[in-house]
Amino acid sequence: MPSMIVAPPVAIAEAPSLPIASLRLQRARGEARVTVRRERGGNRLDQLRQSGSAKVRLPRIADTAPLEAILLNTAGGVTGGDRLNYAVSVGAAAAAVVSSQAAERAYRSSGGVARIDTRLEVGAGGRLEWLPQETILYERSALHRRLEADVAGSATLLAAEAVLLGRAAMGERLHDIVFDDIWRIRRDGVLVFAEGTRLDGDAVAGMAGKATGGGAGAFATVVMVSPDAAARLDAAREILAEGGCEAGASAWNGLLVARILAPGGQALRTSLTRLLEMLRDAAMPRVWNC
Repeated sequence: MPSMIVAPPVAIAEAPSLPIASLRLQRARGEARVTVRRERGGNRLDQLRQSGSAKVRLPRIADTAPLEAILLNTAGGVTGGDRLNYAVSVGAAAAAVVSSQAAERAYRSSGGVARIDTRLEVGAGGRLEWLPQETILYERSALHRRLEADVAGSATLLAAEAVLLGRAAMGERLHDIVFDDIWRIRRDGVLVFAEGTRLDGDAVAGMAGKATGGGAGAFATVVMVSPDAAARLDAAREILAEGGCEAGASAWNGLLVARILAPGGQALRTSLTRLLEMLRDAAMPRVWNC
């Protein structure tokens, strides 16, 4: 019987485990810029730039209708360290409607803060409607959002932002988040609207007070800058009173500001949609119903 030679076992060194915080995670970057001009009785796309995870789709519409742009974040949401930049410029006498394909999602952050920065410009006699769908905040998410707008005195800007505090269908309650939302709007170079919202830590506790959120699980802010904004105040208040949510509206110096607090996303969307359709004298963009 032939003899067998058995090799001694070879020791294999294990790679040291690294804590998650020390790993370099890939971050999403996206930039989308849309410029609209008025030409031969229609609203024309003047410039379009898109890069990274930020994409723009331009549905076909009637030649005389406002140009419609739909924003997409192909990353599927944002998390700590992600950066999205949006810019929309509407020239003199031009009109555009900008919405989003779906709700934006702020996922749990493993480190750092996600940022979404929006820059809007509306020239003399122009009209821009900034109507993204809701932003959904997840537990342990961290998001800083900033909207800046420059509006000519004879122009109109209608801007709406809605926020859902957690995924209600999953029973999610937010006890550890960071959310900053900053608005700065200027008319003819003069600051006319400035505010900031901050939720840091336990959002359930922060929204529980009567002077903060009254226990709401969703909220929205709507700002209309227009020479005839005040003329729509009574209609806005009537619609909000019938919406079944805690809501109110005020108007001054060519601005109309409305706020809605709702127990959840469906109630918020119903009330918000009715208000926006009145303010824009038209149904919501089709993407809102997809």
